[in-house]
Amino acid sequence: MGSVSLKIGDGTARFKKATYCSSVLNLLMLFSVVTTNLFALYAFTSSPKNPHHHLLLPHTHKNISLISEQVSLILRQIDSSQKKLAQMEKELLGYESFDLSSPKVPNEVRNFLQPHLLPLGKDSRTGITEMVASIGHSCVKSLDLLSQFMSYKVNGLCPDDWSLGQKLILSGCEPLPRRRCFAKTIPKVGLLKLPDSFWGNYSEKIYSWSGLGCKNVACLNVKKLNRDCAGCFDVVSSGGYEKQRYVKGRGKNDFLIDDVLGMLGNGGGIRIGFDIGGGSGTFAVRMAERNVTIVTATLNVDAPFNEFIAARGVFPLYLSLDHRFPFHDNVFDLVHVGNVLDVSGRPEKLEFLVFDIDRVLRAGGLFWLDNFLCSNEDKKTALTRLIERFGYKKLKWVVGEKINGSGKSEVYLSAVLQKPVRV
Repeated sequence: MGSVSLKIGDGTARFKKATYCSSVLNLLMLFSVVTTNLFALYAFTSSPKNPHHHLLLPHTHKNISLISEQVSLILRQIDSSQKKLAQMEKELLGYESFDLSSPKVPNEVRNFLQPHLLPLGKDSRTGITEMVASIGHSCVKSLDLLSQFMSYKVNGLCPDDWSLGQKLILSGCEPLPRRRCFAKTIPKVGLLKLPDSFWGNYSEKIYSWSGLGCKNVACLNVKKLNRDCAGCFDVVSSGGYEKQRYVKGRGKNDFLIDDVLGMLGNGGGIRIGFDIGGGSGTFAVRMAERNVTIVTATLNVDAPFNEFIAARGVFPLYLSLDHRFPFHDNVFDLVHVGNVLDVSGRPEKLEFLVFDIDRVLRAGGLFWLDNFLCSNEDKKTALTRLIERFGYKKLKWVVGEKINGSGKSEVYLSAVLQKPVRV
């Protein structure tokens, strides 16, 4: 989720957001004012055709006065409606206010949100005079959870509540506020050096299992944690699917890494990439074996994904899909995505996500869409049309069918697309 900076003056952090409705109302008000002025101008400047026009002047002025009163009433009603709509929007989205004087807000939240003056005064380069904290705007809608998260002993041990923090993130409270306590540490005994760590068999004691239904890897491997992770924690079995991913295909939709890396030709090589929703990190591992650095974005939904990825020696990024990617524009040579694009809700949500993917991918870089499940024709059409708007070159585009566990046929889309140069 996007974040907002809170500048605390009177103890209240207010959020403002322009809306489509308010824009329409502003245009309507402007139209009313312009129309009224034009009518008045016409009434006072037009040449009278009636020789007895002087007898009609009082009546004309009376009509103009009545019209002006009616227009004023309309403008007041428009203004009142605009304020009501803005208030409704604030309450709906959680932008209403962050009242730090509320007894529900713990002292640590107040301390975190207070602005801190720069020790040397105004910064000549940026013009700022103080550092202001940043917090997800939807945190205001989860004050009870936020209060629990920020209730701890300062300089003491943090509660073992990472799952509470993740619950806040999934509720839109992202980024979370920082805390002044020591996170629980877990001894990482038996970690292997690269490249042995890629496929190492680690003790389950190096992962945090609190807040999870499964308490061991064996439990995870018999579950389908998501569409891209069924048995994905089994990185030891030589005959397992995870060991064969990206190097041995099971169907025409399964592209091989070496084939994709060879598609750029003279357009430059693949050095760094971004894997969104990358399961247990196998894509990053396969790329690391080819001297390509991959950042894997994932949360710990139902499994210790981040710790498992880190244990394998590749880079995890604890981030939800609602958060703007914390990277500069045009930095990655490759972006790899699977079924994380299957977002629910309004179509604009998917558009925001794909536009952010496009933002961090460099011109000439590759967008690899890997086995996206087209659950219905409408979803496939919507995604296809959205991709076409970006003008990507289709290096490879495959639509194929697979039989799922219940024996039903499902349609999948896999594609490798090249970002164009835009001027």
